[in-house]
Amino acid sequence: MSNHKAFLVTGLLVMAAAAAAVAAPPNQMAKEPAPVAGASNRFATDLYAQLAAKDRDNLFLSPSSIHAALAMTYLGARAETAQEMAKALHLEGLKNEDVLAGYESLLKQLNEPPKITDWQMEGEKVVRKQVPPYQLHMVNALWAQKSYPFGPEYMRSVQQHFQARLEMMDFETQPEPSRKTINEWVEQQTNNRIKDLIPQGAIDPLTRLVLTNAVYFKSNWSEKFWKGATKDKPFHLLDGGKVDVPQMVQKDKFGYAETEDLQVLSLPYRADQLDMIVLLPKANDGLGKLEKQLTAASLTEWTKQLKTEDVQVTLPKWKFESSFTLKKTLEAMGVKLAFLWPGADFTAMSPTGELYISEAVHKAFVAVDEEGTEAAAATAVIMAAGAAPMRPKEPKVFTADHPFVFTIRHKASGVVLFMGRVTNPGK
Repeated sequence: MSNHKAFLVTGLLVMAAAAAAVAAPPNQMAKEPAPVAGASNRFATDLYAQLAAKDRDNLFLSPSSIHAALAMTYLGARAETAQEMAKALHLEGLKNEDVLAGYESLLKQLNEPPKITDWQMEGEKVVRKQVPPYQLHMVNALWAQKSYPFGPEYMRSVQQHFQARLEMMDFETQPEPSRKTINEWVEQQTNNRIKDLIPQGAIDPLTRLVLTNAVYFKSNWSEKFWKGATKDKPFHLLDGGKVDVPQMVQKDKFGYAETEDLQVLSLPYRADQLDMIVLLPKANDGLGKLEKQLTAASLTEWTKQLKTEDVQVTLPKWKFESSFTLKKTLEAMGVKLAFLWPGADFTAMSPTGELYISEAVHKAFVAVDEEGTEAAAATAVIMAAGAAPMRPKEPKVFTADHPFVFTIRHKASGVVLFMGRVTNPGK
């Protein structure tokens, strides 16, 4: 039997600069995320736990994009392959139409931010306009080998509910130009942060399908850090050493909570529709204990406890990249048949029954400074066929001078878009 390859690629981007805005209550978000967003969040902490256990380095990823990419793949699976993927993605108990409708609704929430009144320059005049407080969009595309027998219902459903464009390609005779075309799309959708996502030689005449997802977010901090206050200070490392890194400082009202072992801080972006949640162990070496406690349920519980407080914040600037393959990680999470031939069943994607996942790759970039946050990530899932109180009080002190975990969440939907940890901001 001939070997037909298929690729699934996702690319993402987060960007932010800083400006003031009116903050909403820190815990203003869906009481419980909708089923698909909740599934994505449970998958997020599962995946984070697997990746965090591999080493003690900085880590950054977009679990929501990986979940969306795998969800599109899952909808093409059947039998035990689908059961394994549903369990790992926490989609068990949901019908395919529920997954499709859930993602359609989530995409609508992400892609249609509410507008606010802002001042804009028009020539030499300053005018008031209704504008979105941030830019956020999640887009999908299907790159299919022309004349290959894909399941029409599968293709139709993904196009409609995942808002995916369909592009017919000639992988058989033009594999390298096809790779460049798709990489250019990913690069464009991620504001030039993810380049050459699919490596040379990865697409060949046997490739039959590439599914792409891209997320882009750009927003200002609600309250910026004053650059003049940033000073080099020691950051405590997990091995007991220290490194001097630029640390930002500001005192303002933020969402704050704490437990016996943990401090939780919400740093809102403009209009407080999205925020960065920083989970800071009270002990310098408390990261391991925090990560063992970190689940979607605990994350929800901690964020529900946020209350507006005066907080003296010290936060390092950080900038790093993460890159890893996901095949073994996903196998450890229970996705096994999807990577086997024979064994994989993606007959809803193509009645030929030739497709299976051969590898999954994720790359991510994040930078945080006084102006805000910039982050980019890309994932490739490679499929082959083979067959506040009124009285004054002292402010809370939140000094992130030792390893911590952070997330970026979309508050209305409750979905965690990005997730990571900082163990050495100087690397």
